[in-house]
This record gives sequence, structure tokens and C-alpha cells, in this order.
Amino acid sequence: MKKIIIFYASYGGGHLNAAKSIQEYLLNNYKEYNLDVELIDCMKYVNITIEKITTAAYREMAKKMPWTWGRIYADSQKGPLAHISSRSNKIMAIKLLKLLRDKKPDLIISTHPFGSQMCSYLKRKGKIDSKLATIMTDFAPHDQWLVGSDFTDYYFVAHNKMKDYLISKNIDSNKIYATGIPISSKFSNTFDKSEILKSFELKPNMQNILFFGGGEFGLGKTKTVEIFECFVKMFTNSQIIAISGKNEKMFDCFSNIVKENNKQDSIKVLKYTDKVPELMSISDIVVTKPGGLTTSESLASGLPMVIINPIPGQEEENAEFLENCSIAIWIKKHDNPYEKLKIILDNPNILNDMKNNTKLLAKKYSTKDICDVLMGNV
Repeated sequence: MKKIIIFYASYGGGHLNAAKSIQEYLLNNYKEYNLDVELIDCMKYVNITIEKITTAAYREMAKKMPWTWGRIYADSQKGPLAHISSRSNKIMAIKLLKLLRDKKPDLIISTHPFGSQMCSYLKRKGKIDSKLATIMTDFAPHDQWLVGSDFTDYYFVAHNKMKDYLISKNIDSNKIYATGIPISSKFSNTFDKSEILKSFELKPNMQNILFFGGGEFGLGKTKTVEIFECFVKMFTNSQIIAISGKNEKMFDCFSNIVKENNKQDSIKVLKYTDKVPELMSISDIVVTKPGGLTTSESLASGLPMVIINPIPGQEEENAEFLENCSIAIWIKKHDNPYEKLKIILDNPNILNDMKNNTKLLAKKYSTKDICDVLMGNV
């Protein structure tokens, strides 16, 4: 039996979802290895009190003071705050050691830098001898991921420019793989688009816009509503599937706009759906904040992006990268949504070019590629 531990942390949902995708693929496709694959929240394990405080603080900053999180993100790249973060993870690694001695994993995969730092520290001290793999879950690098790189055996990154950045930091190119961020295997499925349109009561042969207006941090912002209303009132030849997530106020607001404009036939507002791969397969554009996972799913589905409300820090860096690659337009706080949107919605050639550009970054089989590398060397 091969024992694999996948460490994540609850600072945003992308780290856990990436971990789940890896676990699912390993268990479903490598049965001959008799794998035992376990997901563990590394911060919750080492100190549940600190985990609760820090994840709550992250959520509150992301909701109410995003600029504060952006400053912390930038300062943790280098300088005193970076040193404090690395030092605290070394201290907490001692608690993690008991778990690793009990479980004796052959391979440890981390989808959050805290897990990577703690395990590389233990390996440097000769406390563990497991293979270590780090999966970076954003489209822009951050040096906290690279702490302990000499003792990390594999780095999996979103694209070749990130690989080049790691090489510039003197990390051996032979252990860096530009596989993309892990996504669900459902994104490699072929769907019956006519059946999906029918199930959501949508018409064929129309432009479909998938609008993520909720999300973990609510995104209950005036700008989101302004952009949604612009789609509803100004671009009448499109159908919209709007997902409000856990944000009840956003759901009510979207629903009221649809009702006021008598657009119930062409706009569907959902609180939640587990059909994101299916909905992306019928869509022409996705409107979303640029988290690493959602971005990867959109690219795998060939969707140009309209970026709204990125959290300062990694999401703003993702947004800038995607816009520079001519895959996305970013509607910023003081932008006129109509002026930005008409650039792509009234110009099919531009939209088609953006769609073609997604192919340059799309990694539809990222999860398979990561697992194939790992299982070929365990």
C-alpha cells in the first residue's frame, strides 16, 4: 500500500478543491497501487485555535477590508513579515511531526504554502523522508511557496512563465512542471449542450453568459449589481445564468432586476449549482472574480473572462496576468461597465480572439498530468 497525504488550508476554497481533485483522480485511476489518500487541513491539525482566528481574519479582510489583505500579501513576500511567517511555520511543524510519524506517508502533497513550509522544514531536519510535492494554486508566483525549495521534490505551476520565475530563484528546472492547477475531471467530459440548455430552460443559438455574482466572500458590492444590470439592460441578445452562491442579498437583488425588466425567460438566477462544468460548456463568456481554480476551469472550457472584484493580492495579480494575455477584460472600480463590455460583446472577432487565446493557457488534463508525474516516481 502507498500512503499519500494531501495538505491544504482553509484560506479560500481553491486549496481544498485542488486537493479533492487530486485525491479523486488518484483513487479512481491508480487502483493497482492500493492507495491510501488522505486530505488534512494542516493548520487545523497543528493548532485549531490559530486556524479559527486566522481563517476568520482572512474572511473578514477579504469581505470588508480587502486592501488590508493586499498589503499583508505583498509584505509576506519578503521582509520582516515573511520572516515571521516562515518562523511560525517552523514552530508549528513540530506538532505536524507526530501525525507524519504515525501515518508514515510515502508522498506528501501541499496545495497551500504553509503545508509546504512545515514539511520541507521537517525534511531538512531529517525528521521525515517522504517525497514532497507543492501545487501552486494561482497564476502569479509568491515567494512563500518557495520556502524550503531545496527539500521539495516537485513543483506544479499554472504556466511556463511561473516555471521561468522559479528557475530564476535557482530552483532546479527538472522538478518544475507547468501542468496547470488541478481541476475536476468533469471538465474533460463531453456534454450534450442541447440537453443542458433544455434543462435550464434556455434557448438554442443565443450567446450565453455565466455570471458568478456570489462566492465565498459574498461580493455583495454595488459594482457587481451595476455590471449585472448593464448586461440585463444593454445587451438584450444574450441569455444569462447568474449564480449568487451563499449571498442571499445578491440573489434577491439579481431576481428583482430580472423581474423589473421582465427577463425571466432569458435570465436564470440560481443560489447554488453543482453543474458548473455543464454550464461552462454551453457558455460563451464567464463573469467572475479570478481565483486560481475558477480561472483554470474557465480556461479549460475555452471561456473569455470578464473579471470583477478581485481580492487585492493574488487575485489582482491573476487579473493583470489574464488581461495581459488578452484572455480577459477587467472591470475596475471606476470603469464604466457598458464601455468595457461593448468592446467584446459588440465585436465577435475580438471575442473569438480571446477564446482562441484561452487555448494557450488551458490545461484541461492538469489533474491527470500531475498524478502521472507523481505516481511515476513514488
